[in-house]
Order: sequence, then C-alpha cells, then structure tokens
Amino acid sequence: MPDIDMTVTADDGTPLAGTLTLPADPGPHPAVLLLHGSGPLDRDGNTPKLRMNLARPVADALAARGIATLRHDRRGTGATPGDWRAAGFTDNRRDAAAAVRALADRDDIRADAIGVVGHSEGSLHAMALAARTAGTDVRAVVLLAGFADLGEDAFRWQGRSIVSSMPAPVRLLRRPLGALGGQILARVKKSRTDVARVAGAKVNARWLREMLAHDTRHDLAAVDAAVLAITGDKDLQVDPDDLKEIARLVPGGAETHRVDALTHVLRRDPGRPTLNNYRRLLRDPVDPELLDLVTEWLTRQLVGATCETSTGGRLTPS
Repeated sequence: MPDIDMTVTADDGTPLAGTLTLPADPGPHPAVLLLHGSGPLDRDGNTPKLRMNLARPVADALAARGIATLRHDRRGTGATPGDWRAAGFTDNRRDAAAAVRALADRDDIRADAIGVVGHSEGSLHAMALAARTAGTDVRAVVLLAGFADLGEDAFRWQGRSIVSSMPAPVRLLRRPLGALGGQILARVKKSRTDVARVAGAKVNARWLREMLAHDTRHDLAAVDAAVLAITGDKDLQVDPDDLKEIARLVPGGAETHRVDALTHVLRRDPGRPTLNNYRRLLRDPVDPELLDLVTEWLTRQLVGATCETSTGGRLTPS
C-alpha cells in the first residue's frame, strides 16, 4: 500500500507532518482520519516508552478495502514542531478539523466520503468533527473507548477505576488518594498557564483544564454522521456503560459494541486488568476481530459495499 508524506497546515500555520496511506487502485478514494489518544503521540500512536502501534494495522486493513488513511504527528512530536505540553485540548481538535479539510481538498480523495477513527482522546475529537456545527463534512465516525460525560466526571471515574484495580494495600488508601487527586484537580483548574508543576512534574495544564470542562454529550447530541462506538468491558480508563448513553444521545442511534476482555489499549486481557499489564499486552498486535469490525463497518459507510459483519461469537452489540 503506497504511503506518501502529507503535511496539514493548522489554523495557526503550524505544519502537522503526517502520512497518507492510499489504496493500490486508482482514486479518488474514500478516506479516514485516524486520531490517537492523549499525550506526546506520533502519527502511529507511539511514544518512546509506550507503543500502541495502532496506525499501521488500521491503514493496511482500510487500504485493502479501498479506503485511504491519514494520520499526523501531534504538535511537538515526530516531525511536527511545537511543544506538546503547551498544546490545548481545543488545539488538538482544531488540528483534527484542519486535517479533515486538507483531505477533502485533495483530488485523489472523495470529499463526500470522509470518516474519522478516534481512540480515547481522539474519539472525543471525532465526536466534535461529526457534529453539525463543526464546519466539516464527516460521513462516519468510529469511537474507540470514548465517553459520554463531562470530562471532569469521566476523569474522576478513571481515577477510581484505576485505584480499584491495584493491590489491596493501595485500595485501602483510595479515600486519601481520592482527596489528593481532588486537590490536584482544583489546583490545575485554578491555574492560568499552559504548563504547571504538579508533584514536581510538568503537566499540560491548559489541555487538562479544557478537557475537564468539555462535555461530550453536547457533541453527541449534534452528530450528523453514522456512528460506531466500541469499548472493551475491561477498559479501566473509560466506563463501558457510557455506550448506552452514546446510543441514546446520537440522533438516529449508534451501533455500539461492548467487547469481551478488551482493554483500553485495544488488546484482550483474559485476567484481571491493571495498568501494569499494558506493556505486556502491547507486545501483541491490535485485536484482529476489532480491526475486522471497524474495517467492515467503514466499508459499508464509505464505500457502499454490501458485506456482513462477522462477530465470531465474541463481538456482540451492546
């Protein structure tokens, strides 16, 4: 599958370096923008210490179905200039909108057949891009581990979930840990700088302030696109029960799947899920049945092919 370098010019002029993977057949092609989770992630969803390796399998699977894929380095990562700690949540969303517009402007891309696949934070931006007020023409969105809530409430749920997954001695400290976390959030919310120090570490304070204040339910209620939402039932960072709220809020409903044993890093864990398992899980590829489900759904939405989704008895609509 041919890869070509593609630079997206952000609203403030920042060049967002990326890769466009095109199908082997001649275009114009339907296309998907791939948006990764939070942090200093490159176009493939990787940091030097933690490698999701999400982009390549998604791009290859979609290219085989005639769908192009664009992914770009976040500000301050890879070949994109800037400081990721100074980039806000809304900056990331505006950058994603610029990428959709750049795709639509290409002669080898069908402007009427653009979708977005978002994972974690990326799914929140996918919701916003699909809203009627976004100024972008997005036909289909895939939400991998997205929440339907106020950001602060989702963040607090994540904290409780992670603590509950830890060994018993740590769980006994959940109340003082919760109080400490509340104090940290209050301090960040009162800050006015892009970067703040918390417990001696630099924190992207503006990103966190904006994320805490963002309510995804407003975007979901304004979505004007087909929606596929998938969350694993062993996700420690997003409440799988939010799938019900996503389906309720999206006009016309959404196709939702709560996947057995799937974790936040899109690999299955047969045991008790913990954050400590992530490095081990990431040695394996992205769950192949998840890839099949996403690929087949996007093919139906963007290519218009008639194909049956094979769940293998494990991917069951919630």
